[in-house]
Amino acid sequence: MKKTPPPEYPEIRAGQSVELLKALHILTRDGKMNQDSRRKLKQVYHLYQFIEPLLLEAKQEKGAITLVDHGAGKSYLGFILYDLFFKELKDDSHIFGIETREELVSHSRELAQQLGFGGMSFLNLSVAESIVSDKLPAKVDVVTALHACNTATDDAIHFALKKQAQFIVLVPCCQAEVAAVLRKNKGKQLAKDVLTELWRHPIHTREFGSHLTNVLRCLQLEAHGYQVTVTELVGWEHSMKNELIIAQYKNLPRQRAAERLQEVLHSVGLEEMQDRFFTE
Repeated sequence: MKKTPPPEYPEIRAGQSVELLKALHILTRDGKMNQDSRRKLKQVYHLYQFIEPLLLEAKQEKGAITLVDHGAGKSYLGFILYDLFFKELKDDSHIFGIETREELVSHSRELAQQLGFGGMSFLNLSVAESIVSDKLPAKVDVVTALHACNTATDDAIHFALKKQAQFIVLVPCCQAEVAAVLRKNKGKQLAKDVLTELWRHPIHTREFGSHLTNVLRCLQLEAHGYQVTVTELVGWEHSMKNELIIAQYKNLPRQRAAERLQEVLHSVGLEEMQDRFFTE
């Protein structure tokens, strides 16, 4: 039987638990939805449209799916993924939420138990700690990092590479590290290359550094055999951090991407960041 949205909630996807949305405070206790809630729900649903085909492909190829969500926060994404996709699978598929704030981890555990979402676990770890934690499986299928700040996105990439993830879904946020190194080396670079004008002014340093960070991440993923797609998550009216990076492991040729990454680092004076964007 085809599922239809509850008539009183036209914004909500068919099959979505109204009780979950109340628990996540997307709906108020009396079932109302304000503008901020609509924005949050629209963002997560828009991201779900990109993730669902990846889950279907992973399911078809591997059976049970393991998904790790880094920087999970209140686990909006994890809970909605579970509610719309995982809870119907009736197999060993599992979602792990990784979050550094212990109170959010405890709350998510309680909510999962309350809703009967037995295929969800929440771990109080940094992304870096999760790479070596024995609480996570040696291999995973999907890694997500939604608005993981600054180097946490790079740590999520490192985690995905170590765990041989088939799919990686990233919405980067607050990228300051590359901009800081550009700023530090700006004087030397100005004398060498006219293109340094692209980041001479502080506001340009920040914006160029953010853009460059994602370019380097894409090259890094390609240098590990991934096919990478970059697109827009939502319109500017919803979020200023709206770049969506989707990578699928295809065992593609790696050498050219690795060489281009090194060339970019050298061209903009970021040689000291080679370990951050490793290609081996």
